[in-house]
Amino acid sequence: MSDKPQQVYIDGEFFHESDAKISVFDHGLLYGDGVFEGIRFYNDRVTCLEEHVDRLFDSAKAIHLEIPASQEEVRNMVVETIKRNQLHDGYVRLVVTRGTGGLGLSPYRCEKASIIIIASTISLYPQEKYDQGLILATCATRRPTHDSLSPSVKSLNYLSNVMAKVEALASGAEEGVMLNTEGYVAECTGDNIFVVKGGIILTPTVASGSLNGITRRVVIDLAIKAGFELKEIQMSRYDMYTADELFLTGTAAEVVPVAQYDKRIIGEGKPGPVTRQLIEDYRNLVETTGTPIY
Repeated sequence: MSDKPQQVYIDGEFFHESDAKISVFDHGLLYGDGVFEGIRFYNDRVTCLEEHVDRLFDSAKAIHLEIPASQEEVRNMVVETIKRNQLHDGYVRLVVTRGTGGLGLSPYRCEKASIIIIASTISLYPQEKYDQGLILATCATRRPTHDSLSPSVKSLNYLSNVMAKVEALASGAEEGVMLNTEGYVAECTGDNIFVVKGGIILTPTVASGSLNGITRRVVIDLAIKAGFELKEIQMSRYDMYTADELFLTGTAAEVVPVAQYDKRIIGEGKPGPVTRQLIEDYRNLVETTGTPIY
């Protein structure tokens, strides 16, 4: 969090962080019934704002949740929240809950969805991890399947990801790899996965259970523009164990290298040339593009 008090947006008003509250009967709290986006801004510009808000509305539609605002209005809310907090670089958590209802499961008892926006600073990993690489471990907790809730929905119910993170930390790793029910690699607890092998960049297909991350898409475009061959595959742990390079992507994490996975050293145990190039290309992109704030 920032050292200064935060101004939090809730349903058309701004509140001091100590006064920013929702009802105990909000279905987002009671049942994890809602959707969210994590959005970064750099150098007074919001990265991929349209893409994030578009995905928010897609997630809401998928769970039959009506957002009480247009996409343009939500984008303006995000920018205004950053302005109110006088920030220039940081992170936005954009949340839409089902709203206040009764104790029953029925969403139709909730009269109106709530929109909550928090803008602050963030540092998911220390700089040394970008210089040296993360340690990963496979988690026993599996990625939810398409026949329960589509992995494409960024819902407020992240309990499986939380439990996988607990397992990873308990094993001495910093991030956990989640498999699908067939045992293939889906994603990490909060990031997408990329492998470099023989100069070719590989990443799990969305059908494998990975989120079609916005940073994932940006990095795919950057890799192709840089002349790399890139394939989306059904990825196994073997593909990761034997990789020349391994890196993760995510809005909060950006592009972060991996040095070790399940006690196997990846490549030379430090960030490789492809990873380093994509880290540089990504940082150059986000520092110079995006929706202006001020």
